[in-house]
Amino acid sequence: MQSLILSNEQLQVLITYVDSHAPLESCGLLAGRDAKVEKIFFVQNQAHSAVRYVMDPIEQLNAFEWIDSKEMELLGIFHSHPTGPEIVSPTDIAEAAYAVTYIILSRADDKWRARGFWIEDGGFREVTLQIT
Repeated sequence: MQSLILSNEQLQVLITYVDSHAPLESCGLLAGRDAKVEKIFFVQNQAHSAVRYVMDPIEQLNAFEWIDSKEMELLGIFHSHPTGPEIVSPTDIAEAAYAVTYIILSRADDKWRARGFWIEDGGFREVTLQIT
């Protein structure tokens, strides 16, 4: 996937969510069609960590079932890096399990920034986030 399309409202919802959980990492799933996000799923971070996330498996499964029932695709996974870095971490690379865009929301100077990445074969490349 070369890009992912989010509305400005969806981006603000993500920022509000991750900000409310800082300084812990937060996470979730993004579903839609044709690279356009239509649904955000907030998933509990079972790791309760400032540097790692582990999605609650029941919440994740429920989201996957909903996505399938609506004939949508899993387009992305988002999580926060409340204290940086604003790029993919070695843990993110090691634990990436899906061929989707990974959005990392990081905070610097009290401002959140979102960047998209494709993680594959032990490396990553940036994916354009189109904010509409």
